Amino acid sequence: MKIKEAVFVISNSEFSKCPKDGKAEYAFIGRSNVGKSSLINMLTDNKKLAKTSGRPGKTQLINHFLINDDWYIVDLPGYGYAKASKTSRREWEKFIVDYLTKSEQLLNVFVLLDSRLEPQKIDIEFMNWCGEKEIPFSMVFTKIDKLSSSVLQKNLAKYKKEMLKSWDALPPVFTTSSSSAFGKERILNYIGEINLTR
Repeated sequence: MKIKEAVFVISNSEFSKCPKDGKAEYAFIGRSNVGKSSLINMLTDNKKLAKTSGRPGKTQLINHFLINDDWYIVDLPGYGYAKASKTSRREWEKFIVDYLTKSEQLLNVFVLLDSRLEPQKIDIEFMNWCGEKEIPFSMVFTKIDKLSSSVLQKNLAKYKKEMLKSWDALPPVFTTSSSSAFGKERILNYIGEINLTR
């Protein structure tokens, strides 16, 4: 599948204001600074679509981007940003939880994981929470250009071992690099397949 058009539609902090037009939605979420905006820009071939920042916690709203006038990419705030105030964190958490548990248009959550790191407790907890809430998700490892193939395989194996403590099988796994566009085709084809089966 190719993305021909990606248009910003709306930013908000309330699930009730999200689009209700029946179009499929694919959410992207991860710890702050995991490379979420860069990945969205790489997938859409638009470097200015999602705002990237060296400062973690830049995305603080639910952002909807309409793709090919057919489906949405939904950019969610990063979780686990320590410098945000407790009040801010609670507000973010509430609207993220509202969106993830109430949206009838949400078909898959892409959980972004920094491939350079060993399994992080907060990521594992979030994925287990998705499982408990029966929210379909995929694991997307970012920044694979920043480490050697052998270290990448070791980290992937550690994630697999950690996940299989709670899961019978792993969800779909993608490896990506925003700088080389590695993984772009696989993710877009995966979205295309889900759209066909709706």
